Amino acid sequence: MRFDELGLAPELLRAVAEQGYTEPTPIQAQAIPLVLAGQDLMGGAQTGTGKTAAFTLPLLQRILPFATPSPSPARHPVRVLILAPTRELAIQVHESVKSYSKYVPLRSLCAYGGVDIKPQIAELRLGIEVLVATPGRLLDLVEHRVLSFGSVQALVLDEADRMLDMGFIPDIKRILGMLPQQRQSLLFSATFSEEIKKLADTMLKSPVLVEVAKRNTVSETITHRVHPVAALSKRALLIRLLRSEEFGQVLVFTRTKLETARLARDLQRANIAADAIHGDKSQLDRMKALEAFKNGSVMVLVATDVAARGLDIDELPHVINFELPHTPEDYVHRIGRTGRAGKKGTAVSLVAADEVQYLVDIEKLINIKVEQVAVPGFEPETDWEYPPSGRKKSGLRRLPPTPHAAAGEGREDRPARGERPSFQRERPHERAPERSGERAPNRSRQGSTIAADGFDFSKPYESSPASGEATPASTAAASGDGKSDNPLRPRRVVAALLGGPGRR
Repeated sequence: MRFDELGLAPELLRAVAEQGYTEPTPIQAQAIPLVLAGQDLMGGAQTGTGKTAAFTLPLLQRILPFATPSPSPARHPVRVLILAPTRELAIQVHESVKSYSKYVPLRSLCAYGGVDIKPQIAELRLGIEVLVATPGRLLDLVEHRVLSFGSVQALVLDEADRMLDMGFIPDIKRILGMLPQQRQSLLFSATFSEEIKKLADTMLKSPVLVEVAKRNTVSETITHRVHPVAALSKRALLIRLLRSEEFGQVLVFTRTKLETARLARDLQRANIAADAIHGDKSQLDRMKALEAFKNGSVMVLVATDVAARGLDIDELPHVINFELPHTPEDYVHRIGRTGRAGKKGTAVSLVAADEVQYLVDIEKLINIKVEQVAVPGFEPETDWEYPPSGRKKSGLRRLPPTPHAAAGEGREDRPARGERPSFQRERPHERAPERSGERAPNRSRQGSTIAADGFDFSKPYESSPASGEATPASTAAASGDGKSDNPLRPRRVVAALLGGPGRR
């Protein structure tokens, strides 16, 4: 099938041809006719499948009858509303809208937070037909009373699963209550959880489900590789890999914003052209970093999962997981940035001992046994174990064997240990020899348990007597015979070292 067989207007086909496309992707071939027919749609598609064009092209076609070169804002009300979870994805979708509407008199705007709202308000007042926005900024515009939804004919909710992850569902429900009941609605998501299905029930009417591939599948053109490595050696190994001839432009994933910023700085100190995008950076800085990566002035882009959501980078050859994600589905989202449109890609993961269970979960999800390649000089921890033991699954790591265990000694073969301090009250017949007048000789200074002030740490703990309280020794001295008439010692304070009030 070709694009010219889908019933699109000549102006749109011309714009598509200029983008270098002649044949639609599977989701485009299925979704475009349905959207043109006015159907509500649930699209199961991941990033890189061409889903953006699957809804922008037919929706532009549906509002073409209202296109006008008139400068009057009243002639350009909002007719299509597209919601995206992140600023980067909103910008990417808006770029597609502008590209495909190049030859038609339709106006569009991308509204997102992190930047001054005044220019967006000014442009909105001039009139636009297509509004691409993040939920938060859209509600900001509503509060400024510069936005009317009375003419909205179509709503698109892109990457609804990420909307759920980021806590936008309450905002989405609020926005739905402001829109006309008579409208076309499209929902796209990589996964369909129960929450997403409930949301779809509230916004879609008799929707058609379009899934282009089995969920959580990965492209067959992607090569997966794991490098077992000690956690403290990951940075050095990453620098070595990035300096090799195999790697060109690379997208590196970490779990947290803090680690993303630190890793980018470390790479810069190693004279590697690197930058980072994460939620704590300003929108301007994030846009500059992304543009520098796209034009090739930055070779390594370090990102978190949320910040990289929706990034569309042409011909990205490599993705490196500096840290494996906690959920295997996020691995699929990460590596989906490479191996697009039938091109080859490589997904490399640096895996420490405490991440092996994550690797096992990923292999189960994608049904692929990932090749493990050890790099000389970057060996993993001694407790790196694949598949992990039961204790490994709970996040426990085995300690190195003790010297006695390494020598093959059993518990009964070990030499007797010295006495340890005890915080329990001893029975009279178990009292230490020094209590009855027999004092053990001092140990040598080397390995001694006697402090410089004469305190012996090997003796059981004894609390200091309270003011006015007689000790057994003083009682014996008072009797004149040097011996105590009472064989039992006074009850000592218990648990004084544990921070409690003590009890007598």
